[in-house]
Amino acid sequence: METTKFGSFDRASELRAFDETKTGVKGLVNAGITHLPRIFHESPSNLANPKPPSTDLLHLTTIPTIDLGGRVFEDEAKRKNTVDGVRDAAEKWGFFQVINHGVRGGLTSKPPEVKKQYYSRDFRREFVYTSNFDLYTSSAASWRDTFSCYMAPNPPKPQDLPAICRDVMLEYTKQVVSLGEFLFELLSEALGLNPNHLKEIDCPKGLRMLCHYYPPCPEPDLTLGASKHSDSSFLTVLLSNQIKGLQVLREGYWFDVPPAPGALIINLGDLLQLITNDKFISSEHRVLANRATGARVSVACFFTTGIRPNPRTYGPIRELVSEDNPPKYREITVKEFAAHRSAKGHDGTSDLLHFKI
Repeated sequence: METTKFGSFDRASELRAFDETKTGVKGLVNAGITHLPRIFHESPSNLANPKPPSTDLLHLTTIPTIDLGGRVFEDEAKRKNTVDGVRDAAEKWGFFQVINHGVRGGLTSKPPEVKKQYYSRDFRREFVYTSNFDLYTSSAASWRDTFSCYMAPNPPKPQDLPAICRDVMLEYTKQVVSLGEFLFELLSEALGLNPNHLKEIDCPKGLRMLCHYYPPCPEPDLTLGASKHSDSSFLTVLLSNQIKGLQVLREGYWFDVPPAPGALIINLGDLLQLITNDKFISSEHRVLANRATGARVSVACFFTTGIRPNPRTYGPIRELVSEDNPPKYREITVKEFAAHRSAKGHDGTSDLLHFKI
């Protein structure tokens, strides 16, 4: 990375100094800083927060909420109504919340205190604690720390996980995988396919868990908790505490996603948009810097094999293409897609553009 200097500001040196603390933004908060370090300063254009006029787009004020009825439908009509709701949300928003989803509450009440020994930028490791996966490539660092772990298809050995969060990670993974398989059934039906279609092409095969920690920010008007991006997954299941900040971009406006007790947020990823040939969308979203007095914590479970070995190739599903609707993307592997994201970072542009035909 080219060193950028503005007066006494040497960005490359300050990035290295921050990274070498191995304590992330939580370390800055613990040190009692009152001014945001320059490496976190976002451009005004990225911080802009356009809202729709109060008299316009009133039907777009929030993402849909879908009641899964405990994943048991009394009759086919209720299942069809749910599938129709999923289809509508997947085509228009790429986001929806689910209630009565069958995932037990209370599994992720507090983030663990992750030690320096896990801090790394080698995402091949079983368990990684870091701050900003794209720290050295992004235009500005985001105000968050993260730990990540691939939980499927080859789960880590229990001893490779911190003891403080080991049991809850393994149990939560089982429940999210079960929910994900159910959601992929509904999405398959919403595409007019056999309920098992997405499962049979291994969309639920991999699972990567990321726990994001967004501490209170001393100058929240100068930075973001997560910059604008879409997810490089098939599907993402997000659990967060009751501190707001998540926004979804639609029709040029940012829409807040208010926390709903007991709900999980579901969003479609770029890989699902690719294989559905743009029938379903992967919406861009971001997280505002935390203005609350307590930390915002979220657990995102991404259905993807990511950089792990997976020889299967993915392109637009043949049942969804025709002479009038030809394939818009070339066939790729998940690893190829993930490597592109890792090198590119969150730069505000869609990863899908790189794979267009």
